[in-house]
Amino acid sequence: MFWRKSSSSTSVPESDIKIHPSVDRGVQAGKSNFAGGTLHCRCATNRVEVTVTANTAHNHVCGCTKCWKPQGALFSMVAVVPRDNLKVTANGQKLQVVDPSAVIQRHACRDCGTHMYGRIENTGHPFYGLDFIHTELSDQEGWSEPKFAAFVSSIIESGAKPEQMPAVRTRLKQLGLEPYDCLSPELMDAIAAHTAKSKAMQAA
Repeated sequence: MFWRKSSSSTSVPESDIKIHPSVDRGVQAGKSNFAGGTLHCRCATNRVEVTVTANTAHNHVCGCTKCWKPQGALFSMVAVVPRDNLKVTANGQKLQVVDPSAVIQRHACRDCGTHMYGRIENTGHPFYGLDFIHTELSDQEGWSEPKFAAFVSSIIESGAKPEQMPAVRTRLKQLGLEPYDCLSPELMDAIAAHTAKSKAMQAA
């Protein structure tokens, strides 16, 4: 499913590993003055439209089993935008939450299954106020580029072979996407700082 094997060897060249269509040919830099655009589901007609009036931040490829991935991709590509800068502007009645019990409420088109945005409703969560989106659903160019890979080991849960993980990590590094088995250090620090602040406020 994920690997194209050479007829002469069981090893897979790093260049044959398909991380995500948006990065497999190289990571394209975003534009600092980009002001947003529209996302569309993959229905042929009556597409769900989401309008975003800001550029993304913390864009990355993610190996977790919850994020929406294009067919054949090992990773999803996901970024965040301020909640107030995202609005459903067409066919919102087609949206449904994939897993109501999940921390991130992923709103997907019920017809084609495309995840249009993820939202955290828990006001105490470190990432409350940020919505999660997949910028490959936009025709506009300029969104911030992915800068790291998160939850890399989790692709094994989706069917990747454990023995191929060194090659996967090598390919990610070739693309300039530092692989982590959690989030990036910057985001992990932000989570820890939020937790520490919350504990201090509770103890006061």
